[in-house]
Amino acid sequence: MQPLLFGHTDAMQRLPSVQFEPVLQKRLEELWGQPVNLYRALGNNPALTAAWTEFANAIRHHSRTPRALRELMILRTAQMAHSEYEWAHHLRMARKSGVSESKIAALADWRASGEFDAQERAALALTEAVMVCDVSDAVHAEVKRHFSDAEFVELSLTAGFYAMVSRLLEAMRVDLDDDVRDYSPPLP
Repeated sequence: MQPLLFGHTDAMQRLPSVQFEPVLQKRLEELWGQPVNLYRALGNNPALTAAWTEFANAIRHHSRTPRALRELMILRTAQMAHSEYEWAHHLRMARKSGVSESKIAALADWRASGEFDAQERAALALTEAVMVCDVSDAVHAEVKRHFSDAEFVELSLTAGFYAMVSRLLEAMRVDLDDDVRDYSPPLP
C-alpha cells in the first residue's frame, strides 16, 4: 500500500484560507514574506498563529546549530511523515542554507550513505527517535558527544516542532502552495 502524501492537491483543504488582522499580517510579512497556505489555514485561530509564528521564528533564526543541519532534520521529518508540503517547502530552504544535492538524494538512506558526517548522523538519529517518540539512551549519548545541552534542546525542539508541523498539515489537509508545486526531487 502506498503511503498517503499530505500537503498535496488530491484532497480538499479542510479549513478556509483566511485574511489576517493587520498586526498579524504585518508580522508574518516581516518574517516570511507573503504568508503560505499553512499560515493561512492556521490563521483561523489568530492568537495561536501569532504564538506559532514566534516559536517557528526562534527555531529558524535564533538557534546556535547550523541552519543546514536543522534543514536536514526537517527534510527527514517530512520523509518519515510522508509530508509533501513540508518536503516541497523545505527543499528550497535546505538548498539556500547550503545542503548539497547529494545529501538530499541520500537522506532517505542516510545510515548507509557516506554523505553525512558524525554530527549530521547524530542529529538524524535524534530526528528519527523523536518522530517515533523513543529517544534511547544510546541516541542521547551520541547526540551529546557532538552537541551541548543547549544544542540538544534546540535539535530536539526542531525535530519535535516539525513533527508537529507534518501532523497539522495532515489534519488540516493544507494545499500545496503554487510556487512549490514543481519541486524536485520528489518525496521518497
